[in-house]
Amino acid sequence: MNSLELKVPPVAQVIVTAAAMVGISKIAPALKFSLGGSTALAVGLGVIGLGSGILGVTQFRKAQTTPNPQALEEVSSLVTSGVYQYSRNPMYVGLVLILFSWALYLSHFLAFVLLPIFILYMTRFQIQPEERMLAQKFGKAYQTYKAKVRRWV
Repeated sequence: MNSLELKVPPVAQVIVTAAAMVGISKIAPALKFSLGGSTALAVGLGVIGLGSGILGVTQFRKAQTTPNPQALEEVSSLVTSGVYQYSRNPMYVGLVLILFSWALYLSHFLAFVLLPIFILYMTRFQIQPEERMLAQKFGKAYQTYKAKVRRWV
């Protein structure tokens, strides 16, 4: 296990990334762009992202297992229904949509560059360790689910 695995809570990572987006937009104001309706589109995507996260948490609550990614030892069941039949990580998809909407709201080209960095970080240091734990805990059931449902979308 790498020292960064499961160390930075996903919400904290979103806050850091969002703050970096603001910083980048201030440092290089010449790279701002104007897109009609971008604020409305940003709000819409943010709401969809928030909804995806809420649906993910709701499914975990229904299954009476923890949605806390920092408490993997408390995971008691494999959730594969609801929004989890479309994505293995709808809460993280929601966070990406929220960050995408923030970059759109900021209307800055470089803010979008941080999105793939966030995705790569989350995949390597959060999702892959979670997947190892789920494979260990749920064995064949998790492998079957993993073969049917994509990691992101």
